[in-house]
Amino acid sequence: MTDRELMSLAKRASLNAYVPYSRFPVGAALECDDGTVFTGCNVENAALGSTICAERTACCKAVSEGHRSFRRIAIYADSENWCTPCGACRQFLSEFCKDHDMEVLCAKAGERYVSYKLSELLPHTFNY
Repeated sequence: MTDRELMSLAKRASLNAYVPYSRFPVGAALECDDGTVFTGCNVENAALGSTICAERTACCKAVSEGHRSFRRIAIYADSENWCTPCGACRQFLSEFCKDHDMEVLCAKAGERYVSYKLSELLPHTFNY
């Protein structure tokens, strides 16, 4: 699957976002090491701590289906800035990627995206 195809799945997932408070829909497409892809969107809640980001939604779907090793993730939002994962999502993703070097594709308006390694975005992970 190409980067653009993965990003297209993330964009499509953003259409399902439930964002009555922020009005900031985000979609994610997570590719596992075996090539399986899981998508997710952000789901907000009036109790803000119960809100879940698109990246963690996709990750939880993958884990609940038995996948534990991730290759890359595409994150899409129609925004002026690159849509990078929040700190909690960075740490959450690091739990399931070898050497913390999964590729993180971050989009913004205009179908543009940049690529980072998770280790660039989270140089010092919390682990045991």
